[in-house]
Amino acid sequence: MTAEAVIAAWDQADPASIHPLRQVSEDAYWESGKAQADMLASAIPARAKVLDFGCGDGRVAIPLAELGYDVTAVDSSQRMLDRLTESAPDITTLRAAADGIAPHLGRRRMDAVYCLAVLIHHSWADCLHIIGRLRTATKLGGILVLDWPLSETPEEADSWIGVTTWSHQQQAEACARIGLEPVDSGLPWGVYRAVKAGG
Repeated sequence: MTAEAVIAAWDQADPASIHPLRQVSEDAYWESGKAQADMLASAIPARAKVLDFGCGDGRVAIPLAELGYDVTAVDSSQRMLDRLTESAPDITTLRAAADGIAPHLGRRRMDAVYCLAVLIHHSWADCLHIIGRLRTATKLGGILVLDWPLSETPEEADSWIGVTTWSHQQQAEACARIGLEPVDSGLPWGVYRAVKAGG
């Protein structure tokens, strides 16, 4: 599925369909975001400048900002960003796909970038493109947290709610090419330090 098709489907999604916990209750949905923000805080230095790529309506960005982080929330859907702003008007938002981050940041780089429940919906090629852009947005030595699950039988998603998985070899090769050094974190996502590509 192309990145454009994933973005279009996401933009039109009903709020109840974007996360399974929304079907349980709104409280469960927002509590899950708080729990994930707490997990991220265990890997990202306090008060860091953080970019949430694919922030949606702020399920994780809002509680992370409440923990004292300087969060920039990025999403391709203005509808999602509008919902975030209604709840947290002080969070900086940016409507952009991966290629729109660099023009916004200019020469600035983030201390940390995280991308949860986004890469799983994209093809391998689009994921690598996105991760490359996220690495460029991260300062050398900064932290990236990526939700790109491993599998013994990796496969690409065939719909926007499908799940793309990776082999260990695919991830290792991508990390070396892009400039990501794995960090042992105990988190359910991949945590990496931004290093020079190939180094």
